[in-house]
Amino acid sequence: MISEDDLIARFFAPIAGQGSLALRDDAALLAIGPDEELVVTTDALAAGVHFLPDDPPDSIARKALRVNLSDLAAKGAKPTGFLLSLALQKEWCEDWLRQFAYALGEDARCFSCPLLGGDTIRSPDALFISITALGTVPRGKMVRREGARAGDRIYVSGTIGDAAAGLMLRKNAWDRPLEPHARDFLIARYLHPQPRLALAPALRAHASAAMDMSDGLIGDLAKMLRVSGASARIEVPRIPFSEAARAIVAADPELRDHLLTGGDDYEIVCTVPPQESVRFEAAAKKAMIDVTAIGVVEMGSDPPCFLNRDGTRKDFARGSFSHF
Repeated sequence: MISEDDLIARFFAPIAGQGSLALRDDAALLAIGPDEELVVTTDALAAGVHFLPDDPPDSIARKALRVNLSDLAAKGAKPTGFLLSLALQKEWCEDWLRQFAYALGEDARCFSCPLLGGDTIRSPDALFISITALGTVPRGKMVRREGARAGDRIYVSGTIGDAAAGLMLRKNAWDRPLEPHARDFLIARYLHPQPRLALAPALRAHASAAMDMSDGLIGDLAKMLRVSGASARIEVPRIPFSEAARAIVAADPELRDHLLTGGDDYEIVCTVPPQESVRFEAAAKKAMIDVTAIGVVEMGSDPPCFLNRDGTRKDFARGSFSHF
């Protein structure tokens, strides 16, 4: 079956305009003045795919906006506004929409990203939401996917796998004991992504490449390296897990792979030249965002090599979540 990347490359990249970056990144880039450029990104969310149909309406609203803000953060952009397209299922009710709109407005104010317009229709099937977010960067400063070079250090923000574990708990697919606070933390990480906008200035100043992780660290890192024409060596034990995620893995070690490939992290993976690494870590600390070095970019076109603690190679049955 055709992959999402191949689908885009075959059918849509040939008709894309100059600002599209050949559809090889998470955003488009348009000049809007002598010193500033506009970053444009869009994400669509469908019930049963990106959220559960019975997820709270306020959580669905926050996720819809925040996954787009996560893309802006990875590009080093400052949010300026968003457009909303909403396809409501036949059974929609005013109370659901009131909660959705209230939470969306709260997040819009919190992240200084106001609603600018959009469209609303009725869906013959499931709820569908699409948001297009706009942000700005100084000219020439957007952090692209394709800048990774041999010798660069690879960093991730925050912790990995929390949302995948949270979704598992939300679907009642975990029947082992877990502390209530750990359960609540993981479910919140699934419901309410945390866009790392505070990290954007550090990325602009020091990163050579970056993207947000929506489909899972293993697969998304491979995408970034592929468009950069590079490979990498990753030390799996260095990949950061939260205390709650570690409790899940301790109870069932086979779930480690699922947490690394399950997606919905909405953390940042980036590459930083070695001479910039100390300054990048200092800038991240000042922004109060945890970052962890997990590996090094290497020459070559092979997929990244993942190493266990004993130096043996770690293989994954799949790299990430895929729509196709």
